[in-house]
Amino acid sequence: QVQLVESGGGLVQAGGSLRLSCAASGSILIIRVMGWYRQAPGNKRELVAVVTSGGTTNYADSVKGRFTISRDNAKNTVYLQMNSLKPEDTAVYYCNAGGVTTTISRDDYWGQGTQVTVSS
Repeated sequence: QVQLVESGGGLVQAGGSLRLSCAASGSILIIRVMGWYRQAPGNKRELVAVVTSGGTTNYADSVKGRFTISRDNAKNTVYLQMNSLKPEDTAVYYCNAGGVTTTISRDDYWGQGTQVTVSS
């Protein structure tokens, strides 16, 4: 019974910035990986950035140098700072928590998705 709650999406002009947040709730012992994925209409869901419990990060080439992912393990929260946004960043952004361990399970979870729209 783990839930992910996202915030921070919205409409921004090209060159602007947004900060996404995602907090996991429940009787969680550990979350192996937290990250962000995005999906535009007609496209497959793609990885944007992920960070492990140890702090190792991985970014899609298209966002390197512009986006920064971070997490607060004590709060089970992951953040995505998005700078220099481009219209091609427009998509629904989904929070993901992988390897979520409780006393009775180990599973992956998805947030509900938050719309990010970048206008030109």
